[in-house]
Amino acid sequence: METPVRDTPPTPPPVLLVGLHGWLLSGRLWRPLTRELQPRWQFWAPDLPGFGETPRPRGLQPSLASYGAWVAEQCLQRHDGPVVLIGHSLGGSIALHAAQRLEGRLAGVVQIAAGGGVYQPRPFARVRRSGCLFLRWRPRWLLGLPGTDGLRSPLLADLHAARGLLACSMRRSAVSALPRIISELQVPSLWVAGSRDGVMAPRYVRHLAGYARDHQVTVLEGAGHLPMLQMPGRLAESLSPWLEQLPMPPG
Repeated sequence: METPVRDTPPTPPPVLLVGLHGWLLSGRLWRPLTRELQPRWQFWAPDLPGFGETPRPRGLQPSLASYGAWVAEQCLQRHDGPVVLIGHSLGGSIALHAAQRLEGRLAGVVQIAAGGGVYQPRPFARVRRSGCLFLRWRPRWLLGLPGTDGLRSPLLADLHAARGLLACSMRRSAVSALPRIISELQVPSLWVAGSRDGVMAPRYVRHLAGYARDHQVTVLEGAGHLPMLQMPGRLAESLSPWLEQLPMPPG
C-alpha cells in the first residue's frame, strides 16, 4: 500500500528591506548596515532617480508623491513578498508616500533621522537658500581628485531633482500633510533618532512619531544624522528585534 504524498506548503517569500537615502546621497549610504543585517535580512538600497548612478527619467517629477510612486512600483516589480520601507531624512518622507501605494504588501516602516511635521518658515527658507547655493556653486572639479568617492553623490546629483525635492519637502502643504499620512499607517513603525543629531533633533522625531498608531521610538546615544555610517552595528541591534516581531501581511 502506497503512502499518500502530502503537499508541502510553499515557503513564504522573504521580507525585503528597502533603504531610501536622504537628499544628495545614494544607495551606498546603506552598505555598512546591509553588511550588519545580512544574511538574515534581504536588503535593497536603490539610488533614487537623479542621484548616485541612476538617471532621472524625463517624466518623473521632482516631488515626494512622484518619487514615492516610483519606489512603490519598483518594489512591486522586484519582490512578490512583504516589504519594509526604511527611510533616512528626506528619504523618510518618500517612504511614507510609497507606503500609501503598497497596501497589502507593506509589513512596516522605519524612519531614521526623520521627523518634523511642523512648518517653520524662517529655518526652512535658510535651508532652501543654502541648498540652492550649494547646488549652483558645487565644485565639480573635486571629482577628478583621488579619495573623493564620498563626495560623488552630492556633486553629481541631478540639479532639477535635487532642487525640486528640497523645495517640495519644505512646502507648507507637504509638511502639514505628514501627520495625516502617518496617522493613516496601518502597519507598525519604528523611529530612530540620534542623540547628537544637529539636523533632526530627537524631539522632532518623537513629535512626528506620535501621530502613528503603532510606533516605537529609539534614541541612539552619541549618534548624529547618519547612524548607518557612524554606528551600523548598534543601529542593526535596534532594528533586528523589531523586525523579528513584525506581523507579516497575508500572502
